[in-house]
Amino acid sequence: MSLARRDLLKGFSLGAGTLLLQPILSRLTAQAAGLATRPKRFVFVVESNGFTPQQGAPEGYKRKARDQRPLGGPSELVDLSLADQTLPMALAPLTPWKDKVTIVQGLSGKVCSGGHSTNFQALGAFGQGRGSGESTAVLSETIDGALAKQLPGIFPFLGLGVSKRLENSVLYNVSAWAADKPLPHMVKPDQAYAALFGSVAGGMAKQEFTAKNNLLDFIREDVRRVENKLAGPEREQLGAYLETLDTLRDRQSRLNEIEHTLREHAPVTSDKYTSAVETDRLDAQFDLGAAALVAGLTNVLTISSGAGIRDFDICFTGLGLKKGKHHIGHGGSENDMDWFALSNMIRRFHFEQIAKLAKKLDAIKEGDGTMLDNTVIIYLSDGAESHHSRCWEWPMVVLGNIDGKLKTGRYVDYPAYGYKGHRTTANLFVTLLQLAGSSRTSFGQADPGLKEFDQHGPLTELLA
Repeated sequence: MSLARRDLLKGFSLGAGTLLLQPILSRLTAQAAGLATRPKRFVFVVESNGFTPQQGAPEGYKRKARDQRPLGGPSELVDLSLADQTLPMALAPLTPWKDKVTIVQGLSGKVCSGGHSTNFQALGAFGQGRGSGESTAVLSETIDGALAKQLPGIFPFLGLGVSKRLENSVLYNVSAWAADKPLPHMVKPDQAYAALFGSVAGGMAKQEFTAKNNLLDFIREDVRRVENKLAGPEREQLGAYLETLDTLRDRQSRLNEIEHTLREHAPVTSDKYTSAVETDRLDAQFDLGAAALVAGLTNVLTISSGAGIRDFDICFTGLGLKKGKHHIGHGGSENDMDWFALSNMIRRFHFEQIAKLAKKLDAIKEGDGTMLDNTVIIYLSDGAESHHSRCWEWPMVVLGNIDGKLKTGRYVDYPAYGYKGHRTTANLFVTLLQLAGSSRTSFGQADPGLKEFDQHGPLTELLA
């Protein structure tokens, strides 16, 4: 007989699955009792090599030109509904959630150093510090580190990613807890899998866990015990959670599922968790990130795709390419595609991964909505607006509205640097912090070139 909905956890004795299942069951119990809070989650996807503004604009839309200032932003705020617009080619995988998408243009980050990569500055909105050029100095916390303090979890912060060098296991490239305290990004999916989900086991059982490909095989008895005692609605939700975790069983390459790639040139591999192919490993990391969010292991996830000065010229061989991003950034062509088409193809692959993550979160009920309703995914490049960036603009794509607190389904282009109404990336980061419940009104370092501007507060234009 199923348990009463408000008594879900009473009498449960979990074995190997204690750490993994407890957050899920606690959430279901609170929901059944009508006491559920809406957890907030933030995901950052940081890709290398710049994100040009024209690649973020809706199809056929031409940004309003103005005078001789660098680049081509507007002199007044542009706020355009996406309802009747077609997302650009790279962002098209987000079309099913277009009403929850906000394309944000025109924010500057001039306080950062620019160059091939701004490293920690991209998420930190601070200056270059020691040295010159593409400094890797960590002068302060980054926004994902700040949100991790605001929204603690079993893993307060989870950093995943891919490096161009297979020998790398952990990178310290874009995230920081505080000054001189960088946060790690695990760049080997098999090691990240063991670190995240091996924690359900202890002692000799850890060896058994490591030997199994499927996480759920290890905790099968716990899962059966829980399912037999759950009421109908909670059993259905648990099934959705477990289905997401079960995707970790699929360790094979998914290149044949990728759209708009040069499949005839793409290598075929047998295990994406240990693959030499960058697209395989990134696919695996998105699976791991989704599973960690669903299991309640973390509320703040950052996925770094070749970000940081040491990896910015990564080559995506899984998309049929033989030349790296540095070549593309300098206008190089390949496979009868120019730099614009090549960078769009690579970016589209990233948004296919983001769409896959969004689909998983949107399929899982949470309160009277879904997990996606309580999640914000932010895409940006650590190279700001170009291959050799100067940080005049920093295009970003935001998916999610945190239970309606963000006005979405819009293309928002802020006035250009120096024009009335201009805002910075720090203002967006303050917006995210306030969505997470913080009362902060500033973040990072103020831009000395904008002394006459109020650089405090959130982007009120984005708030509902």
